[in-house]
Amino acid sequence: MAFDGIMMTMVRHEMTAVLSGARVSQIYQPARDELVFAFRTPEGAKKVLIRLSDAPRVHITTGSIENPPVPPMLCMLLRKRLGGARLDDITQPGNERVLCLHFEAVNEIGDREQLRLYIEIMGRYSNVVLTDGEDRVIDTVRRIDFSVSEERVLLPKMPYELPQMQDKLCIEASAPEAIAERIAQLGGDDRAVLHTIQGISPIIARELCYRAEESDMLTCVSALKEMVEEGRGEPTLVYKADGSPMDFSFMDIRQYEGALRVQRFDSFGALLDTFFSDRDRLARMKAKSADIGKLLSNAVDRLSRKINLQKADLKKCADREQLRIKGDLLQANLYRIERGAAAVTVENFYAEDNAPLTIRLDPTVSPAMNAQRFYKAYNKAKTREIMLAEQIEKASQEIAYLESVRDILSRCETEAELSAVRAELREQGYLKTQKNAVKRKEKPLPPIEYQSADGFRILVGRNNKQNDQLTLHTARKNDMWLHTKGIHGTHVIIVSDGRQITDAAILEAARIAAAHSKGRDSARVPVDYTLVKNVSKPHGALPGKVIYVNYHTVYVKPGTPGTD
Repeated sequence: MAFDGIMMTMVRHEMTAVLSGARVSQIYQPARDELVFAFRTPEGAKKVLIRLSDAPRVHITTGSIENPPVPPMLCMLLRKRLGGARLDDITQPGNERVLCLHFEAVNEIGDREQLRLYIEIMGRYSNVVLTDGEDRVIDTVRRIDFSVSEERVLLPKMPYELPQMQDKLCIEASAPEAIAERIAQLGGDDRAVLHTIQGISPIIARELCYRAEESDMLTCVSALKEMVEEGRGEPTLVYKADGSPMDFSFMDIRQYEGALRVQRFDSFGALLDTFFSDRDRLARMKAKSADIGKLLSNAVDRLSRKINLQKADLKKCADREQLRIKGDLLQANLYRIERGAAAVTVENFYAEDNAPLTIRLDPTVSPAMNAQRFYKAYNKAKTREIMLAEQIEKASQEIAYLESVRDILSRCETEAELSAVRAELREQGYLKTQKNAVKRKEKPLPPIEYQSADGFRILVGRNNKQNDQLTLHTARKNDMWLHTKGIHGTHVIIVSDGRQITDAAILEAARIAAAHSKGRDSARVPVDYTLVKNVSKPHGALPGKVIYVNYHTVYVKPGTPGTD
């Protein structure tokens, strides 16, 4: 699934046809390694996505990407220099994975200037570099100084140099005979193809070898050369047997001989959007929530260690009855104990056979004081047992809360949902509020809403605070409340609107509750349901924690409307 050089060539042809002469209307930087350029064209607004990590690529996109509330410094610089600029041309050195966008912009004093944006799609070395008319670096996403590389430095005011090119033949600049001859010299297999032709990925190398079995390599290379020169690619997506996307290509894929499904697209932008949509969203949220995930893991580990230590102390308190027994035996035998004795053996009338019991004493105090010493130790152990039990229960509840937040974090799909989780953790004292942080009043998120087949509204909480709001304030007493049984998940409400809630609506809502829980990947999930009037919140309970009575349980397969 590599974004190879010829794929870049096909994307260049597509971008040139759609964006030539377009003007930059806005620039976004959703993440450090991701840029989105919005253009105004005669056909309407168009967006170009540039991604530098986790499947680096560049293409026209129709996807919706949420942006941070405060743009990073590089984004502000790009807006300043390229805002309103006209895209004059898009070039590419050979079939290398470097794209150059040529802009005509207007500087601060109103003079026109030529700027270039180099997009280097080179695996973990991918980069975006903005240069002036003399190809001097203005700034870059990833700066490279002399400590990183002595051969190629990318710093402001330094001259820009292209990355080192591979020793391969460009399909557009080389004769098909020369390419076919070199492939034959290297063995004629897909590895030979891969090491000969510039800008192709393994799936294309295998495809050329597969087609060469029906004709010959020269014919296949000639057809490829014609396709690349004319820019008439065939956006193709190959699916795995389970229906998930496996690979993409700029040409039709025949090598699987019908064993795998192959789909053609109208554009390369649509192809890449389809292939990477879910993957990008998950990767983006994973990167943005990494700090919270680490904080939650550390907090759970700390509480788990604390509970283990407290349980060990609690086990010691289990022997407290022996302390009371020894105190009683000493109290009953005070007349027999000599002052200053280090130990005494007495009959244990608590044992069935009155077996003798030796009790160690403190010779510096009186026998009566020794008895009181055992009573005091007994009372101390009894009190400590009660306190430890309370502390263990409190820590267990806190772990359950943190696990619920971790589950919510795993289901966050937008920046707004992630911000709500951060706000909740700040309120609970797990995250510190920065002193100089700009306070922004964020609009509260509405609950997720579905509709059952028979017309009932189904509301789903996005986080613990919204769960409380939804269950305890928004819902009416005759609405239906659902939650996965013994599994972290969200609160789900079926709005009755004065009607009798049907069994079909309850089953649909139960599937939704299971899908929005930690058990979403299970085959069957138990879901409890009851009327909202049977749900209450214990005094002092953490967000999202409720208790309920008079409930029923149904086992369902997780799913949302529109899924199997």
